[in-house]
Amino acid sequence: MVSSVFTLICVLHSAIALTCGALMIFYSKEILVFGHGLETASKLQGSTPHDQLLIQTSDSFSGLLLFTIGFLLLMVSLVKDKEFQSFFAKGCVLLHISMAVWRFFFEGKLEDLAHDWPRYAVGDIALAISWVFFLVFSWREKYD
Repeated sequence: MVSSVFTLICVLHSAIALTCGALMIFYSKEILVFGHGLETASKLQGSTPHDQLLIQTSDSFSGLLLFTIGFLLLMVSLVKDKEFQSFFAKGCVLLHISMAVWRFFFEGKLEDLAHDWPRYAVGDIALAISWVFFLVFSWREKYD
């Protein structure tokens, strides 16, 4: 039962990562407008053609990295070792919480992103909580 919950969480996180990565690669401008609004998106895209190309290339590589993480999550979802699943879930909790803390300390200080970071931090914490639920579920099954 624990393996199927682990697989489900991995597949859901993988779908999120694959979708967001593909959107970042192919629709970075539209995603910026959707996520931050038209005014902030125009500021984040750069003011000179060189800056715009550099930022667009960076966004595409970030999307490719996220897409790759989605595929890795799909591969990890097939692992049936309970100790590895627990270790992996703890690492994911740490990763998501670290991302929320990074948003709090760094994105909160950027004028253009200051109003967006709470929403993104809540998303990071929600993703971490899904792994915490898995850990609690596996702990409960282990000691019952």
